Amino acid sequence: MLQRLIGRPSLPLSLLFSTLWVLGCTGEASAHVKWFCAFDVAGQPVGLANVLCLDFEELTALTIFVLVAAGIIERTPLGTALLRSIVSFMAPVRWNSDILIRAVAGFFFVNLWSIGGIIITPELKTTSQLIPLLQLGIAACLLWRHTLVLSAAGIVVLYGVALHDYGLFHLLDYPIFLGLAAYLALTGLGREPFGLRPLDIARWAAAVTLMWASIEKWAYPEWTSPLFVTHPNVAMGFSPSFFMQAAGAVEFGLSFALIWTPLCRRASALILAGMFLSAVLEFGKIDAIGHSCIIALVLAIAADDRVEPVRVRQIVWTPLGYAASLAVILLGYYELHAVLFGTTLT
Repeated sequence: MLQRLIGRPSLPLSLLFSTLWVLGCTGEASAHVKWFCAFDVAGQPVGLANVLCLDFEELTALTIFVLVAAGIIERTPLGTALLRSIVSFMAPVRWNSDILIRAVAGFFFVNLWSIGGIIITPELKTTSQLIPLLQLGIAACLLWRHTLVLSAAGIVVLYGVALHDYGLFHLLDYPIFLGLAAYLALTGLGREPFGLRPLDIARWAAAVTLMWASIEKWAYPEWTSPLFVTHPNVAMGFSPSFFMQAAGAVEFGLSFALIWTPLCRRASALILAGMFLSAVLEFGKIDAIGHSCIIALVLAIAADDRVEPVRVRQIVWTPLGYAASLAVILLGYYELHAVLFGTTLT
């Protein structure tokens, strides 16, 4: 089956095991590189011809195979049992997910206020004296449900300030904050526009955020080079070039899974939470603060008890859905960069 799916004589077992190893270890490379290393958003990215190499193709094929296999398993008694186990295990989080998200968001904004000089993430700096006051106000309004909409408005203002100061391309790293703002506003107002729950909107925002961020691992692998020097265990013995290819594939696959079938998105959310938490052990306080909101959101996604049936046609369409998402995000990244900064695609 694997050979038929990937359209090649074989996929080396070493690649399969290497990718699974990277999946288990990528948590140590899940720190947002812009928070720890020098970067140039306007710089020339690696050409698409070099990104779309043999490793990229094989890793993409392997990701599709895993997603299809997961969908097939999900329709079996084993898949049903796994899904029920996750829902049962995460019940305490589900019962308190609203409190968890609000408490962690409060922790996040109080820390930004305390540190000072940061708009919304560590590399987005500001000298404004009003920004810390706004951050403290956002945290205070999280205490009451009827003031959540004010916290949401404050987050949108912070995003707007960062957008003005750093530009559209840079802020496309962080639509998760707009998703968080939507979650807080809709929760406070008790609304579900077009039948979309606040958590569903936050889930899509998290998926898009992580998909976009994964492209950087292919487009700018050199940004991470200093981390391989200061944290040599990050690469786990792989060559940096292969590790970055595999890390990007793993991150994009897990991000796509967040918007796919019930078991896929819950398993993805748990894996992502583990990756982010393990990165905190490696990179410390900055990473803990910077990723705290997305950790709370993915835990809430994993704990969600809404389950819809997985249809055969959804499994059949998995390869096309994944390939289309990858093409749109990857080409969109490069096309927008070329438009904004005048760089070349190849």
